[in-house]
Amino acid sequence: MQGDSMHPHYQKSILNGRAQGLHAPDLARSTHMADGRRKSEEDERELQASSATRFSPEQEANRLAESNAEKSAANELFKSAQYSEAISTYDRALASVPNYLEYEIAVLKSNIAACHLKLSDWKAAVEQATKSIEALDRLETPPVGHADETHEGDAAGKASPADEARNEHNEVIELADDEEDEAAALQKIRDDDKRKDDIKRIRAKALMRRARARSEQGGWGNLQGALEDYQTLSSFPALPPSDTKLIDAALRTLPPRVAAAQKAEMGEMMGKLKELGNGILKPFGLSTDSFKFEKDEKTGGYSVGMNN
Repeated sequence: MQGDSMHPHYQKSILNGRAQGLHAPDLARSTHMADGRRKSEEDERELQASSATRFSPEQEANRLAESNAEKSAANELFKSAQYSEAISTYDRALASVPNYLEYEIAVLKSNIAACHLKLSDWKAAVEQATKSIEALDRLETPPVGHADETHEGDAAGKASPADEARNEHNEVIELADDEEDEAAALQKIRDDDKRKDDIKRIRAKALMRRARARSEQGGWGNLQGALEDYQTLSSFPALPPSDTKLIDAALRTLPPRVAAAQKAEMGEMMGKLKELGNGILKPFGLSTDSFKFEKDEKTGGYSVGMNN
């Protein structure tokens, strides 16, 4: 919510509440309960993810099919500018996707961030884009103790055919003589490379969305965060020309905005400290103006003295 304007999600809740004959206090409680349920669902998802419960291949495929169907519907809602409805539909897609499939979760979270951007809900956009990035981080950083796990049938510590297919320079080397094993290893290499490219693409989208939301939100911390996101994006290869142009412009305009916001917030903080100090000193007939700070050029420290 920004200023006196109301988020469309809550506007719709109020209209529905009035249609059902709910009074303002009941409607407020209903809205807060809905928000609480959504928070509880996210907490439950994080708890389930920590337990890493896995579905059978058939169950996983069915849940992914359900999630993808909801995602497709949400994409169409987004295209028709029904952003609040798209968010709800993306949430249903998240509820269906297995909680250990970090890539699919990251895609959905990034899409939800895009919806919040359209609604000018900068804070929510930052939160969802950050969750997308965190999911990708987990995907690229295997849990401790998993690095040495082998597939069923592999000898302990033995590298897989795909691992043996690359040397330290990331070049393909000679594979096993068996043609089927060789074909499978090459296909795994291609699949791994495609997944890495997909991860980079979704990470770039999430970073772009978070950077824009932070920039729009304003304030020293947000602007500094936006600058860091754009600096990270500047190192990404093969970005669309439109994104590259936007990043270059942001890297030119954000530093002075960061400096101005820092100066303003530091000035505000010092003003509040001075006000607090004056409140403490007033009973003694003093104020912060009664004191002066003198810098010792030799040590760099300061000494406090009374003004004459």
